[in-house]
Amino acid sequence: MSARTTRTRLFAATTVALAALALTACQGGSDTGAEDPSSSATATVTSKPSAGASTGAGPDAGDSAGAQGQGGSNASTGSGSSSGSSGSGSGNASGSNGGSGGNGSQAGDKDDDTKPGKCSASSVKITATNVPRPINHLLLTATNTGSRTCYLPAYPMARFGEAQSVPPVAEETKPQAVTTLEPGKSGYAGVLLSAADGSAGDGYTANTLTVPFDDGSVATVALPSGGVHVDDALTVTYWQPSMDTALTY
Repeated sequence: MSARTTRTRLFAATTVALAALALTACQGGSDTGAEDPSSSATATVTSKPSAGASTGAGPDAGDSAGAQGQGGSNASTGSGSSSGSSGSGSGNASGSNGGSGGNGSQAGDKDDDTKPGKCSASSVKITATNVPRPINHLLLTATNTGSRTCYLPAYPMARFGEAQSVPPVAEETKPQAVTTLEPGKSGYAGVLLSAADGSAGDGYTANTLTVPFDDGSVATVALPSGGVHVDDALTVTYWQPSMDTALTY
């Protein structure tokens, strides 16, 4: 082989080698340039909501959590305000009821002042009078000298002299309702002192008479001059609103 031929082949080989190197360099540059679009595409996918949701660590997730936190805070605040309003309403209602209760109490006190109470010896005067008919009878008159209406006991539990017991009441004289006395008005009760034919025993003359009231007070009643004669027939009627009814027994 000639030297020329040899140089020609060496030159060709060198040219091929340089071309290969150049091609390799171009391919390396092309690969390097391709990496950027690939990297950019990856970043773009990461910024998508699905990628952010899968990682759970992106800004979107943080903002979402912040929004949820604010929403929860607002909900809590709203609930507190509602509860506070409810509490305030309850308080006002309670106050209103309290005021109503107070008014009701005042009204009740006012009503109590107008309702009849128990008669008392301090506001009711009882007198005893002999009557011609029926014979051996005494008329008791109870007059309200006070300023308030009151109701009498069912009947006068009269105690004559030193008697240890009170006389029985004639049940047939019981009225439909307890006798009530308006100021200045009177109630009446009849007293059978003794048997008309003198058949009853244990007779004696009584010079004093006391009549108790339901409130615990006791009225001292003045008897006719010389006292009255009583025996085992002693009986009283219920208090009556009229004199005639009281003297029918």
